[in-house]
Amino acid sequence: MPRRPSGRRRLTKHRPLAFSPFMRSLALASSTAKRKLPHPQDCQCSEEITFDEKPSNLSKKEKKEQLSDSSDEEDSEGDVQADFEFFDPKATDFNGVKILLQHYLDDKEWDLSGFVDLILEQTTVGTVVKVADDEDESVFAVVTALNLGRYKDNKCFRELKEFLVKVCSEKNVASNLQVLLEKKAKDVGLLVSQRVMNLPPQLLPPLYDGTFDEVSWATED
Repeated sequence: MPRRPSGRRRLTKHRPLAFSPFMRSLALASSTAKRKLPHPQDCQCSEEITFDEKPSNLSKKEKKEQLSDSSDEEDSEGDVQADFEFFDPKATDFNGVKILLQHYLDDKEWDLSGFVDLILEQTTVGTVVKVADDEDESVFAVVTALNLGRYKDNKCFRELKEFLVKVCSEKNVASNLQVLLEKKAKDVGLLVSQRVMNLPPQLLPPLYDGTFDEVSWATED
């Protein structure tokens, strides 16, 4: 069985197929790795309209051409192109991952920093998505799986389990959940998946396939 790819994993058009579903999905998704992302300027309010300006003397044709030119200019300035790459999580991703997970348990105050540390310290399972050659190394997505039994004594996991049981309104479901979180914790994994809103959805299948492959390899070892 092929082993887990490490380090930088770029989506390229000519990437060869491999036996791993992760590599096959990367190849299939390569053609859709580029996507236009809204420019921050698009979120700004439009200029205030006033009624004391002099009427324009342009003809209808000239006005139409002017509007067309303005629209084309806005389209060119309002979108940016981005090439995404997959990376193994590392310590320098702490702030980026923490920002993505800041509302992971809604507004609950909990040991989020400790939770992020566990994600970054786990070298065998996990992927972060960044823009290629980005100096800031901003994190656009993180996907990983954490074993409940392995991390049961960590403060962040105790708080997370308390939150899950509390928000579960159905008693039958809550009791079954309690069993999974406690008695069967060693056989249960928490899938952590968070991304920015405008991340291309085509990237998700290879991310999940890669995570499941990594879990399989980790359990074999």
